[in-house]
Amino acid sequence: MARKVNQWLATALTTGGMVLLALGLSTATASEVKNEAYQRIQKSDQMVWGVKGDTRLMGLMDIKTGKLQGFDIDMAREVTHHIDPKLKVKLTQVTSGTRVPMLLNGNIDAVIATMTITPERQKVVAFSDPYFNAGQAIMVRKDSKIKSVKDLNKSGVRVLGVTGSNSEQNMKKAAPKAKVVSLPDYATAMTALETGQGDALTSDSGILYGLAYGDQKVKVVGKTFTEEPYGIALDKNNPKLQKKVNQAIKKMRKDGSYDHLVKKWFSRVPGLDWKEIAK
Repeated sequence: MARKVNQWLATALTTGGMVLLALGLSTATASEVKNEAYQRIQKSDQMVWGVKGDTRLMGLMDIKTGKLQGFDIDMAREVTHHIDPKLKVKLTQVTSGTRVPMLLNGNIDAVIATMTITPERQKVVAFSDPYFNAGQAIMVRKDSKIKSVKDLNKSGVRVLGVTGSNSEQNMKKAAPKAKVVSLPDYATAMTALETGQGDALTSDSGILYGLAYGDQKVKVVGKTFTEEPYGIALDKNNPKLQKKVNQAIKKMRKDGSYDHLVKKWFSRVPGLDWKEIAK
């Protein structure tokens, strides 16, 4: 099967430059075989998911147990079960920067990793129906006087973001005078915020509340200033799998299993309305 890995970026840039490294869309290419991922799942009797391991509440590696846990992790298992109860679930850790290349190279069958559905990404991957209603927010240190995103629109203000997310681009529009600093992952970004290397950290609300949960040094402030619906990302050449995933999400909303997971992970988070997420 031809992958054309080395040609993908050049082709994307030639056809308009819509795919940006800043979005985590690097050198990879979609499968040329229709429904390959779906066929692979059927043959192997397992579905391989790309998930995060550094995002509390959504996808986090528990150091004590060595197991991944979080809302996205449970969603991956439930969606797989609704597609076919006989399928096994395999979890592979990804980051905002690696999730799309790994998907397009066939390393994983689907991505459920706090991935916002955007027009730019839809040019490269297919998405399921939205499964989580997030919005971009900001986090600051507990002693900070910053109360909203408007307070960041000043020269000299440093806002931390994570490479591969769309949060950085949104922040440049919301606070054009601020300097946006890109970091490789949330653990690094949190350390930078807590040690005063940045004035605020920006990401989706679900991610920030997870990072702030149980941390006495930081707080989430202000309201969300964008709409960030999360979707399950799939190879665009796999309409059968996309249909199965969408059917699974609809079944989960109907049978109550979706609300159960939202309540399980977000009902005890201060400041976060889990019922709003479940709508």
